[in-house]
Amino acid sequence: MRRRAQDRCDYCLIPEVYPSLHEPDHVIALQHRGPTSAANLALACFDCNRRKGPNLSSVDPETGRVVELSHPRRDKWVEHFRLEGPRIAGITAKGRATVELLQFNTPPRLRIRLELQRAARYP
Repeated sequence: MRRRAQDRCDYCLIPEVYPSLHEPDHVIALQHRGPTSAANLALACFDCNRRKGPNLSSVDPETGRVVELSHPRRDKWVEHFRLEGPRIAGITAKGRATVELLQFNTPPRLRIRLELQRAARYP
């Protein structure tokens, strides 16, 4: 799982500096009958994993519609998100809903990504 994720969070792409900071996430939660299999596991940083929880969908802030979240095993990151400096922007309904639910752009997360970018460690 770590090798497939290139040692970074499958959701926000933050690198895994210390192994204890990232953890397996069931993309489809166990409570929704998601299997514990490679196809359903993602490497997630603490912030993304806690904010995602068992959610499979959220509201697109642009349209107000309920949409699926980005699925790191099925979706390509660059098709739903783009980097604007340290900020992650959603470029599709799925991307925007994921950005909002997982709160990618809180000030602490932006500061971390900016520092990592300055050190050429992000993305």
